Amino acid sequence: MRSFTYHNPTKIVFGKGSIAKLAELVPQDQTILLTYGGGSIKRNGVYDQVMAALGERKVLSFGGIEPNPCYETLMQAVALARAEGAGFLLAVGGGSVLDGAKFIAAAVKYEGADPWDILATHAPVTAALPLASVLTLPATGSEMNSGAVISRASTREKFAFGSRYTFPVFSILDPETTFSLPDRQVANGIVDAFIHVSEQYMTYDVNAPLQARQAEAVFMTLIEQAPLVQADPHSYEVRANLMWCATQALNGVISCGVPEDWATHEIGHELTALFGLDHGQTLAIVHPALWRHELSHKLARLAQFGRRVWGIQGLSDAQTAEQAITQTEAFFQSVGVPTRLSQYGIALADCAPIVERFRRRGTKLGEHGSIDAEAVGEILAMCA
Repeated sequence: MRSFTYHNPTKIVFGKGSIAKLAELVPQDQTILLTYGGGSIKRNGVYDQVMAALGERKVLSFGGIEPNPCYETLMQAVALARAEGAGFLLAVGGGSVLDGAKFIAAAVKYEGADPWDILATHAPVTAALPLASVLTLPATGSEMNSGAVISRASTREKFAFGSRYTFPVFSILDPETTFSLPDRQVANGIVDAFIHVSEQYMTYDVNAPLQARQAEAVFMTLIEQAPLVQADPHSYEVRANLMWCATQALNGVISCGVPEDWATHEIGHELTALFGLDHGQTLAIVHPALWRHELSHKLARLAQFGRRVWGIQGLSDAQTAEQAITQTEAFFQSVGVPTRLSQYGIALADCAPIVERFRRRGTKLGEHGSIDAEAVGEILAMCA
């Protein structure tokens, strides 16, 4: 196992009725900037619960944060926060709203010329407004980590950033808030959580058996719970299990002391930036193809995954690995997420700008830094 330092300051308040705890968790003496997405929180009653809990506090509401939060929109919120002296951010929604709040929190305090540099050139974040969240869509794990991914519409780019200053102070997780989610968002969330785990697991062994088994437990729980939520979308217990899986998938625990990949996410971000696909959709497209392309590097871990998670027995490592990839791809399809570019009307030729972007940046992806622009092109060809 590699050396590591682990620190996660986010307090999790989990369970039905937990939104009422905002009354004691949110500071009384600060102007609150409340951010949300397309307005579903006003239709399903979550907004009313939040406002009731906030009571007499001064609250500024900023809605309209996109499913892939746009820099241009978020900068409007930055301007509002600065003009009104907001001192605390409360994100109410899914991972995109949370990611957006993290960027707003950092950008408000950023002293450089252009906050886009936080994303494009990794300009250091040295301060941020305190932020918290009420999670309504389990998927990204953003409720218990410091990372965020932001798009810029004008340049059709999508970049990530993270800072020790952008961990949520606390996050409220009430599974009942997820009852009204569309099937597409539930499916995307399951895929997103699954692949978050894989990015930290499907690399190579460094003698960290606990982290491996923790990852495998999340895989198996997602596989177990996915058909249950399809059969009974209003099961509190199933929703609770999925919500906690998504949090555990990316709160830093299973990545302690192990190598990580993240190539699927890097390629998927480009598919979102160019074609507007949901984040979970891009991951389901890229991940099986990337596994096949990188089979020689990932063979041992794929075989372990096949035997422990999918229960494949009596086959060679190579046969087990291939069957594990096939079953994983079928799992994504079973929850309703297609796994081919052509299923979204995207031709391979349309992806040429992605390869060119990686070539121009000189990016090398994967746990070995071995996936260059040419390899990205090969992986996309396998996604067609």
